[in-house]
Amino acid sequence: MPARRLAPLLPDPRRLLRTLNPSPAMPPAATAAAAHLTTAADPDEDICSSPAAAAAAASEEAAPPAPPAPMPPPPATAEERVERAWAHWRRLGAPRLVVAPMVDNSELPFRMLCRRYGAGAAYTPMLHSRIFSENEKHRDMEFTTCKEDRPLFVQFCANDPDILLQAAKIVEGHCDYVDINFGCPQRIARRGYYGAFLMDNLPLVKSLVQNLSENLRVPVACKIRIFPRLEDTLAYAKMIEEAGASLVAVHGRTRDEKDGKKFRADWDVIKAVKDALKIPVLANGNIRHMKDVESCLEHTGADGVLSAEPLLENPALFGGFRTKEWKEDGDEDSGLDQADLAIEYLKLCEQYPVPWRMIRSHVHKMLGDWFRVHPQVREEFNAQNKLTFEWLHDMVKRLKELGGGVPLYRNKSTSQHNSSNGLAASSA
Repeated sequence: MPARRLAPLLPDPRRLLRTLNPSPAMPPAATAAAAHLTTAADPDEDICSSPAAAAAAASEEAAPPAPPAPMPPPPATAEERVERAWAHWRRLGAPRLVVAPMVDNSELPFRMLCRRYGAGAAYTPMLHSRIFSENEKHRDMEFTTCKEDRPLFVQFCANDPDILLQAAKIVEGHCDYVDINFGCPQRIARRGYYGAFLMDNLPLVKSLVQNLSENLRVPVACKIRIFPRLEDTLAYAKMIEEAGASLVAVHGRTRDEKDGKKFRADWDVIKAVKDALKIPVLANGNIRHMKDVESCLEHTGADGVLSAEPLLENPALFGGFRTKEWKEDGDEDSGLDQADLAIEYLKLCEQYPVPWRMIRSHVHKMLGDWFRVHPQVREEFNAQNKLTFEWLHDMVKRLKELGGGVPLYRNKSTSQHNSSNGLAASSA
């Protein structure tokens, strides 16, 4: 599929945040926490660049920030709050196929690639609310967007309601939801006291949601994990709804079930949450291809699904494309493969610059099957201390010339069925 050039909101999206939020002086505690963000010792931490992006940034002035929209009046009743939540969701087109938040992996070029292949909405990577609000370099590096990048969820982790609000205020004019991460189960979240480890402090969870919902111009979403006991999960989700959330995304695994290949997401619990809440609910877990999407929506009654890891290997998943691992009878060679997707992704990175570490990670995941056939090329890639677009394009070209790549498969009749039911809108 030929790359489609997209018109950015600004020639350099990072200028936007500099215009809106001149960086305050950082306190000593923040300086240490963000030290790795302010050095260029590792070339992978540099922002990638291309002549086209540099020329566009140099030739155009940054647009002045739009005046903020007035704060909507607070809802008079719980019923009015629910009506607003649904009205907002429907204004966005009620997207059913959503790119989940992934640290260092759901950045702008990858979101735009997934949107080309059917994704109806997307999350940013999780952003650290304190570092984001204090550190201009971090903002410039970790959050970029463009006018085609909508609907958009901007996700933050936090444990302080005021700091979270300060960070959310920076982005509220450039997204459709501000999302609070209550689902990260990793050790870094335990050390930082955020994500799923706030499940032990429900008053704090309620305070975080309530403070945002009462002070933002955009709705608040929350991404949660489930408790071992169903009744605890339902009480948790209802509390979040009553605190002012307009949408809840439910990852159907507990905090201790970190390995998605070892633990299946519990769709029964997601269904119970959907039945208990009055606001839109998204399902997260076990979404590897479009048949999983259909099964999950039918089983849970959810208003949409999120996919994470499977999209990294196959960003065309929501377009009905399958990797060989999930090929079924009736599937045909689609004429598209992961090397084609890697080339599209690289061209998007040239248009929307991001840190090289993100590009390196995506290329590894998209070309994993090819690297297994040609391990010498993978070794050359790993040995590159400083990447360039020229070198990466040449590497993909050499892989295609060497052969052995596996195509992506697609069942044409299934794709037509999905399109007629609003589940896929691929431009491929």
